[in-house]
Amino acid sequence: MQTLFANALIVDATRSEPQLGNVLVENGLIKDLDAKQSPAEGRHIVDLRGRTLMPGLIDCHVHVVASLMNLAANAQLPDPIALLRSLPIMRGMLERGFTTVRDVGGAPFALAEAIEQGLAEGPRLITCGKALSKTGGHTDFRARNDTHDPYRWEGKVGALGRIADGVDEIRRAARQELRQGARFIKIMANGGVGSPTDPIAWLGYSVDEITAAVQEARDAQTYVSAHVYTAQAIKRAIQCGVHSLEHCNIIDEEAANMAASAGAVAVPTLVIYEALAQDGERLGLSPASIEKIGDVRNSGLGSLEILRRAGVSMAYGTDLLGEAHERQNEEFAIRARVLPPRDIFASATTVAAKLLGMERQVGCIAENYFADILVVEGNPLEDITLLSRPDQTLQLVMKAGRIYHNYLE
Repeated sequence: MQTLFANALIVDATRSEPQLGNVLVENGLIKDLDAKQSPAEGRHIVDLRGRTLMPGLIDCHVHVVASLMNLAANAQLPDPIALLRSLPIMRGMLERGFTTVRDVGGAPFALAEAIEQGLAEGPRLITCGKALSKTGGHTDFRARNDTHDPYRWEGKVGALGRIADGVDEIRRAARQELRQGARFIKIMANGGVGSPTDPIAWLGYSVDEITAAVQEARDAQTYVSAHVYTAQAIKRAIQCGVHSLEHCNIIDEEAANMAASAGAVAVPTLVIYEALAQDGERLGLSPASIEKIGDVRNSGLGSLEILRRAGVSMAYGTDLLGEAHERQNEEFAIRARVLPPRDIFASATTVAAKLLGMERQVGCIAENYFADILVVEGNPLEDITLLSRPDQTLQLVMKAGRIYHNYLE
């Protein structure tokens, strides 16, 4: 089966200007950007009449099993319920134009396999398994008076992370996640909003512990992603070899310059703090977590400016939880207050693809890439905020040659 997108205005981050073409898709891949419009047996022709054709979007920081904003309650969901609640979350991401996502804590590799096998509909899913945290760190969701086994939830589908203390436990946990299909390792290197007993400024792991995780990841030909907010935590993570820096809200110039020199990638996630501040209490976020939101929310836009000045590559991320998943595209509009459209567009396509190690497969409209294609009204390189309104501007979503969302016909 072939699909020919005729009269398409092709836009991606590798082109200085839009290009008019006829994009031929066959067997899930892009085969030609200048195909003839002649009918052929088994060919479906979609005349775009000059509408914009662009690559599918990539979100590098999601939690597809986080169906509740209260992450302690989420971790305790029965496995079948946690799994089934993830299905509409993933379908929603696909319908908003995200054809690939990187899950940074929670989703099992089997869920990615289920999507590839057609058993569930959703974006292509790149997983790390469970994130690693110290006792009392960002995935230890026990209340202060809870002295029960801290490991008791780590095998649950709804748990975003697991506890690992000390070099030996970290090595073992990293090896287990890699054996089970993790494409990278995630660690919690700062305190966090959603966990009850760790102030934001707390450092999550010692130098020796982070170094052990990095070594295990490198031995497996991959990298470590770290949850970090403060400049102190970011500097420690970079010095230990961490490649992917999540959030970075309270970064400073020195830390940003270190990240740029190391070739690290930052994944800011500003929309989640807007969602937590506006809806967190209503959606079940604990009072302890609500008190911590301001520490990171107020520094978000400034962090983008610092990262941009230092020349740090930034990938697109959202980190949304519970009912807030529907706000995934709002990150485009938030970043547009500070960053130019082309940089934001690249963050959700070419930069994100490189972080995933898939820069020759996704993120660009080119021959032999996956046919992950969006059709939109308008040019996102001129007005990136149009991507923040998918209900108004998104006309078609194709993933690997299959159309999932189509308002053109």
